[in-house]
Amino acid sequence: MNKTAIIYSFNTRKTGQIAESIKEAFNDDQVELVNAEEINEELFMSYDQIIMGVSTWFDGELPNYWDEFVPALEEMDLSGKKIALFGLGDQKGYPENFLDGAGIMAGILEQRGATLVGFTSTEGYEFESSRALRGNQFIGLAIDYENQGSQNTERITAWVDQLKTSF
Repeated sequence: MNKTAIIYSFNTRKTGQIAESIKEAFNDDQVELVNAEEINEELFMSYDQIIMGVSTWFDGELPNYWDEFVPALEEMDLSGKKIALFGLGDQKGYPENFLDGAGIMAGILEQRGATLVGFTSTEGYEFESSRALRGNQFIGLAIDYENQGSQNTERITAWVDQLKTSF
């Protein structure tokens, strides 16, 4: 049976709420919540599928708990790993770097051979630029809790349905 990890910082309220909603949408006992602040190489590689929650901090940076794991990621061979990302950002407050954290993480994962799954349309979002773009799609699920929170459930459900066929 395939094991899926949803990795995010347990100290983040909004990212944690989205992670819990994603787990519920899967409705699968094989989906586990994993604290990003306690992740190590062995645990990361033990999962068949990985979903990573990556917020954008400040002016387009990775949160420090992910920064701490990046050196390990940069040494890993992720060939054959399917990884989905969900990012939180504020497209009105920070329109010039909406979801940049997820975009930075996507670049690191792709360089190490991971296959990203779960791309979503940019339709319905208003921002200036984002490192999380591949063509006219985001590299994963884009969540704007502050400005579009009413759309979270619908977006999560559609994304998880997509992941169920991608993983």
